[in-house]
Amino acid sequence: MNFSFLPSRMNQTALGLLVSAVVCSPAWAVDPFTVRDIRVEGLQRIEPGTVFASLPFRVGDQYTDDKGASGIRALFALGLFKDVRLETQGDVLVVVVEERPSVAAVEFIGLKEFDKDVLHKALKEVGLAEGRPYDKALADKAEQELKRQYISRSLYGAEVVTTATPIDRNRVNLSFTITEGGPAKIANIEIVGNKTFSTDTLRDQFNLDTGGWMSWYTKSDRYSRTKLNGDLEALRSYYLARGFLEFRIDSTQVAMSPDKQKMTITINIHEGERFVVSGVKLEGNYLDKESEFKPLVKIASGEPYNAETVAETTKAFTEYFGKFGFAFARVEAKPIIDRQNNRVQFVLVAEPSRRAYVRRILLAGNNRTRDEVIRREFRQLEAAWYDGDKINLSRDRVNRLGYFTDVNVDTQEIAGSPDQVDLLFTVAEKPTGSVSLGAGFSSTEKVALTFGIQQENAFGSGNYLAVQVNTSKYNRNYVVSTTDPYFTQNGISRSIDLFHRTTRPYLGDLNAYSLVNSGIGLRFGVPVTETDRVFVGANFEQTQIVAGTGLPTAYKDYAAKFGSTSTALPLTLGWARDGRDSALVPTRGSLQSFTADVSVAGDVRYARSNYKFQQYIPLSKKYTFAFNTDLGWGQGLKGQEYPLFKNFYVGGLGSVRGFEQSTLGPKSDGVYLGGAKKMVFNAEFITPFPGAGNDKTLRMFGFMDAGYAFKDTENVSFSALRASAGIGLSWISPMGPLRFSYAVPVRQQTDDRIQKLQFQIGTSF
Repeated sequence: MNFSFLPSRMNQTALGLLVSAVVCSPAWAVDPFTVRDIRVEGLQRIEPGTVFASLPFRVGDQYTDDKGASGIRALFALGLFKDVRLETQGDVLVVVVEERPSVAAVEFIGLKEFDKDVLHKALKEVGLAEGRPYDKALADKAEQELKRQYISRSLYGAEVVTTATPIDRNRVNLSFTITEGGPAKIANIEIVGNKTFSTDTLRDQFNLDTGGWMSWYTKSDRYSRTKLNGDLEALRSYYLARGFLEFRIDSTQVAMSPDKQKMTITINIHEGERFVVSGVKLEGNYLDKESEFKPLVKIASGEPYNAETVAETTKAFTEYFGKFGFAFARVEAKPIIDRQNNRVQFVLVAEPSRRAYVRRILLAGNNRTRDEVIRREFRQLEAAWYDGDKINLSRDRVNRLGYFTDVNVDTQEIAGSPDQVDLLFTVAEKPTGSVSLGAGFSSTEKVALTFGIQQENAFGSGNYLAVQVNTSKYNRNYVVSTTDPYFTQNGISRSIDLFHRTTRPYLGDLNAYSLVNSGIGLRFGVPVTETDRVFVGANFEQTQIVAGTGLPTAYKDYAAKFGSTSTALPLTLGWARDGRDSALVPTRGSLQSFTADVSVAGDVRYARSNYKFQQYIPLSKKYTFAFNTDLGWGQGLKGQEYPLFKNFYVGGLGSVRGFEQSTLGPKSDGVYLGGAKKMVFNAEFITPFPGAGNDKTLRMFGFMDAGYAFKDTENVSFSALRASAGIGLSWISPMGPLRFSYAVPVRQQTDDRIQKLQFQIGTSF
C-alpha cells in the first residue's frame, strides 16, 4: 500500500523541506483544500463510477488527510485493486489504481472422481470464479478447498498443483492439475471394552466396514466422519436399547498409514451394568388427564431399560399435549438409579406450558409443485388452535401424495406473541415423471417389450397423466389415463381413461385372428375417511372379433350369439385403503382394494369383481415379510354367458412368475382364453443385498407364487393352482426402479409355458 501526495505547485526548496519533514514524520501531510476535480488513472475493466462511489468526498468538498486515508481504505476494501495512490495536482485530486487481474477461465486436469460442475461450485463458494478478481492468497484457498473435497471422499493422497497463466487485458487462466490417487480404505475397526457382546455383533450395527464384494457400489470401506458419527450413534442405541443405561463411548481414534491408503478405527467403550426398570411414575401437570396419558407409556416395568421405549413415551406424551393445543409442552424422563440392585425408576415430569394457535403455515422446498397442491391436504388450518393430531395428519397426507422424498414440520415461536406459532412445512421434491420398460424372454416371442410414460404431478398441478404402450405382437395395448385428484374442492377426484387393446394368439401367423377392445371410461373418487376412498364410474366398451387363422370355437360361438362386434356399458363401484408406510419401498402396513363392474346396457350383460390385499410385516430393521392376495370373479347376467373378453388372466409379471404372461388358465384350440375366476397368492421375504448393509434402495427377495384362472362353469380348486419359487433383485437405481426375478415352477403341467427370467426397469426424468 503506497500513500503518495506530490503537490506540483511547490518549489524545489519547499519540496526539500517536505522531504526532510517526512524523515521525522510518519506520513505525508497536505494542507486542506477544496477539490475542483477528481481524476482516476489506471482503470482497465472497472468502471470509474465504482471508484467515485467509494470515495468519501466529492468535487466541491474540502479535502483533508483523514478523508484521503478513508478513501484509500474504502477502495482497498472493494478487493478489486492491488495498489491505490492519491496524488494532488493543484486543487485536482488524482486517484491512481492498479487493478488486480481477473480470472478468465478455470480448468481441471486429471479430474475423475468429481464432475467439474461440483468443483466449480465449491470454488465459487470460496470466492474463486470466472470474472472475479484473482490473487495468490485466493488461489491457495481454492487449492485447500479442492483437497477438502477429495478428503470428503476418502482420497487423502490427492495432490493439487495450481498454475496461473497471464493473458491479455490483465487476466489469468487458472488450471488445477490433480493427482487423485486411490481412496483410503478402512483396514480394521477395533472395539475395545466390550464384554457382553462380541465385536462382530457390534460391527454389524455399522454402515462402515472393512470392505466386501459389494464395496464398489456401497463404498462402505471408505472412511467418512459423518458416517462414523452415525455408526457411533447406532452403537450407542444398540446398548441403550438393551439395558445399559450408563453406556458411554470414551474415545475414538482414526489412524492412517504413511501412504495414506489404509485407515484403522479404534473405539473405546464403557458398557456399564445392565439395568432393569423398577417402575414408572407421572409427575407434573397432566391437565387432569393422567388416565389418558398412562396408556401411552411404553416403558415396561420388570424389563431391561430401553432408551427407545423411553423416547417413544416422551414423544407420545408431547404429541398428546399437542392434541389440546399445547405446542410447547415439555416432558422429561428423569431416571432414579439404584446402582446397588441395578434397577432404575423413571419419573415422567410434564409441563404443558401455554396453549397456542397457528398464525401462519409456511411452505419451503416446493420449487415445482404449486402451493395449493400441498395446502389442500392440510387438516390444520391457519388462525385455528394448534392441534398435534391434525398437524401429523397433514404431514402424512402430503407425504402420501408421492411427490416428495421428505416432508418435515417445524414449529416456530413468534417473538412478542407467546400464544401464537407459525408452522413451516419443508418438502424435498423428487422426479414425479417416469418412463418404464418391461421385458420378458421366451422361445415363442423371443422379446416382448412394454413401454409407459407417466407424470404424477403434471406441471406441478397434482394431476396425473399417463400413456402406456405394449409393443408385443401378441398383446398390443395403447392406454391414455388422466386423473384430477381435486376435481372439486371437497377432494372428489375425476379420472378419464382411453384404451385400445389388440390380442393375438401364439400361432406365429400374421393372418391369425385377433381381439380388438376399445373404449372410454369416466370415474370419480369420493373420500370417505382420511385413508379410505370410494370410486364410482362408467365405461363404454366395444369388442371386435377379427376372423383369421386359428379362430377358436369358443370365439366362433360367441360371435354367432352377439355378432363379431359387441358393446357394453359397465358401471363401476370400488373402494381402496392404503395404510403402507411407503409406496416405493414399503416395510409395514397394508393395501386393500375392491372393484366391481356391472354391465347395465349394450349387447352383453355381466358382473365382474376383483379384490386385492397386500400386507407388509417388518421382522426387523433389515427384514420384511410381504404377502399378496388377488381374487377375481365374473358372472353373466340375464341368462347370458360371461363374455370371453372380460376374462381374468394369470401368469407372468404381477401374478405367477416363472410362467409366460397370461398363460395359466383355460384354453381352446391351443389358445389361452383366461377365466371368469382367478386366484393369485404371492409371498416374499425381503432382505438387504449381501454386502450392501441396510441400503433399502438395493434389496434381494425370495418369493413363492401360486395362482390360476378358472372357467365360469368350473369350480375353484387349490389343487389346480400352478406354483413357482425363485429369487429376485429390487434396485432403486439412479435411472429409476429396477426389478429382476428368476423363477422355477414347482407345480406345473406338461403343456404349461415356462418363462424363468423376467424384469422391469424404469427411468426417472
